[in-house]
Amino acid sequence: MGLACGIVGLPNVGKSTIFNAITAAGAESANYPFCTIEPNIGVVDVPDDRLARIERHIKTNRLVPATLKVVDIAGLVKGASTGEGLGNKFLGNIKECDAILHVVRCFAESDVIHVTGAVAPQSDIEVIDLELALADLDTVKRAADRNGKKARSGDKEAVFAQGVLERAEALLAAGKALRLTPWTAEERTVLDPLFLITMKPVLFVANVSDQDLDGKSPLVEQVRRHAAATGAQVVALSGRIEGEIMALDPADRAAFLADMGLAEPGLHRLIRQAYSLLGLQTFFTAGEMEIRAWTIHRGDTAPKAAGVIHTDFEKNFIRAEVYSVDDLERHGSETAIRAAGKLRSEGRDYVMRESDVCHFLIGK
Repeated sequence: MGLACGIVGLPNVGKSTIFNAITAAGAESANYPFCTIEPNIGVVDVPDDRLARIERHIKTNRLVPATLKVVDIAGLVKGASTGEGLGNKFLGNIKECDAILHVVRCFAESDVIHVTGAVAPQSDIEVIDLELALADLDTVKRAADRNGKKARSGDKEAVFAQGVLERAEALLAAGKALRLTPWTAEERTVLDPLFLITMKPVLFVANVSDQDLDGKSPLVEQVRRHAAATGAQVVALSGRIEGEIMALDPADRAAFLADMGLAEPGLHRLIRQAYSLLGLQTFFTAGEMEIRAWTIHRGDTAPKAAGVIHTDFEKNFIRAEVYSVDDLERHGSETAIRAAGKLRSEGRDYVMRESDVCHFLIGK
């Protein structure tokens, strides 16, 4: 679908280490600021055990998971909004992303320098939040200046837009992220073309020590308190350990995880929550050639879902035959689902549900 999550944070908090573990793309990771200059981009599989659950009942040649685009962006420092460090480049890159994975260092380690000299998650978050708000404030002010002349002439659309821009400017000047304020659809038509950073959803990634894999330390609690106050969520993981897990052969990972007391890699939780953060959900098609997970937005209708497979399918949609993964496990086959009366025929107004398995009937 072309949606991307941008990994951000101060230099040396573990952004590239986590990106490498997620994508196995080999992004450079080193112990000095601004190691990442150009953004690294990777496309990762979204872990989903439903593919294997479907395959137990429908034999197929291959499984194709949903994917997510992840971008590792240069570290941000205080003053980035006015061009410090790689500020302008950083802010331009993050504007192009749809959601933010904000990595926060929650471990103390003497041989990994911290850009401010001390590990302080709340302070680190505030640096990033302030710079993003200041960058948005500059964008909104410039938009208001451009729009002001038309608004003063009495143009109704411009007057409305000016009110929205002035409200956003006041919030940003008070240090408030714009995503925390409810905006109507009409107000969003004014703000969305500006690609404002503080409008984007945020997931905090607490990068913890090997001794705090469950994320219970006071450092992580600082992140959780801030996330709770700003309507965000938190995933705690060790970038170093996750890198070791991903470097193992798949057959050896289960034993390693068991030794560490982990049910699954933390990255699986991170990827799933990032996918959800973007407002995405999954439906499946299943047959002899392949079982595939497809990505749509929550609230999409059946024709929209069909259009993800092929653009002509949306235009020529007739109906969808639908059942759930749970239906398949309960009845054992599509034939049995049909016999039990659980195969639903849905029309153009049907809103797709998570875990739907679909056959689309398409006209010419």
